[in-house]
Amino acid sequence: MKRTFAIFVIVGVLVACEGFKKAMGSHSDSVAKAGSQELTVDRLAALLGQAKVPVTADIAKAITNIWVDYQLLGVAAAHSDSLADPKAVDDALWPIIAQMRAGKWHDVVVKSFHIDTSGAEAKFNAGDVLAARHILFMVPQGATPAQSDSIRKVAEGVHAQVTPANFTAMATKYTQEPGGAQRGGDLGVFPKGAMVPQFEQAVAALKPGQVSPLVKTQFGFHIIRRSTYPEVAQEVASRVNGPALQTADSAYIAQLEAAGNIQFKPNAVATIKEAAKDLDAHRADKTVIATSKAGDFTVSRLTRWLEAFQQKEDLGKRLQSAPDSIVISFAKNVLRNELVLHQADSAKITLSPDEMKELHNRFAEVVVQSWDQLGLNPKTLADSAKSVSAREKLASVRVNAYLDKLMQQQAGFVQVPPPLEQLMKQKYNVTINGAAMDKAVASSAALKSKSDSLRAKNAPPTEVPMGGMQMPPQGAPAPAPAAPPAPAPAPPKPHN
Repeated sequence: MKRTFAIFVIVGVLVACEGFKKAMGSHSDSVAKAGSQELTVDRLAALLGQAKVPVTADIAKAITNIWVDYQLLGVAAAHSDSLADPKAVDDALWPIIAQMRAGKWHDVVVKSFHIDTSGAEAKFNAGDVLAARHILFMVPQGATPAQSDSIRKVAEGVHAQVTPANFTAMATKYTQEPGGAQRGGDLGVFPKGAMVPQFEQAVAALKPGQVSPLVKTQFGFHIIRRSTYPEVAQEVASRVNGPALQTADSAYIAQLEAAGNIQFKPNAVATIKEAAKDLDAHRADKTVIATSKAGDFTVSRLTRWLEAFQQKEDLGKRLQSAPDSIVISFAKNVLRNELVLHQADSAKITLSPDEMKELHNRFAEVVVQSWDQLGLNPKTLADSAKSVSAREKLASVRVNAYLDKLMQQQAGFVQVPPPLEQLMKQKYNVTINGAAMDKAVASSAALKSKSDSLRAKNAPPTEVPMGGMQMPPQGAPAPAPAAPPAPAPAPPKPHN
């Protein structure tokens, strides 16, 4: 459930407290509504007009979607709604649940491939593939001998406390490898030649389960534990038998597709491209795109699968402009998922109660974390405002204040995962006015053009217009170009 939000880089360069304040006081056409709150044309135009990037409809839509998501979180908080209704959560999590069920069925299918995995452990024990955890004490580049010796002494002190049994906990506590603490120092399975020689030689010299002496590499000092085969058996088998598994998988998919009898409707491409213009609006569209052994494949079903994509708006845009062959190929890939899921249904593959509970718990954690990051904790809202209406207004004020900071890069982007976004849009009233958004884009483009023109007119003579060159004062001769730098001396020849 993650959003590596490329638009945020663009949104982040927006500035303008004053523009926000003026837009907030405006009562022009509404671009979007979320609950009782609205995003006006003037406010969106002000945001876009002050962006240091070209004004586009895509940027306008991205900012609008951020505003809607945050305001809906505010509405839910104002109502003390934890968004925890099991049926609603299951519906929102459908793409994830479907993928997990398909994965379970695939595990069953893999067992029928009859691939000889007996040699995996022998290859592991022979060192053809290696696996290890480590605790790294980094030595900065350019460190003096005294500094390196000081780091070595710290590493030796930790080494004295490390055992095979407590290695993961000690790695979590002490390793300085970026991201290593979260993995307990785990480096997974790797082939020969993947690590620097000193590290690889140290791992190969260990028996599975043993801990190494202190090992020095270009990165610093390492304490290494070679993993045992049972700890990494699945990963080793996957690496050793990967090519055979991939071949068997391809054959399974080809057979599945052939037996699935996929038949696309004559207008399938046009239907998909039309739906791609606004995926949310077609969530209940029962127009049939294709038929297969899994049943009718409708626009609604397609949009449900696309909800699993973090960048579904970008995907929808690409589908609109893609060649017909690419659109059909994409739809066929989704239909393969349908056929796999159909087999999982026939085999009665379901998630366990514990797995469903874990999904629900993670969903609830995302809601609470989002509230806390945006300053929308329901209790703090209730402490400051007694009625639901008053709490909605207070939540909206806090959201807008957060957006001000976000645009000025004084606050981080709060990710709202697609399942949470879908649940809120299903439960609370949301409208987006495309015509008003276009109006905001046109207005902001005019404002930006005027601002750029005024800025150019008032620019001082010494302002750098491009490429690091300075304009000379009026009437002064242009400066002569600087002399080229002296050539670097030739490197010394190696000694024989």
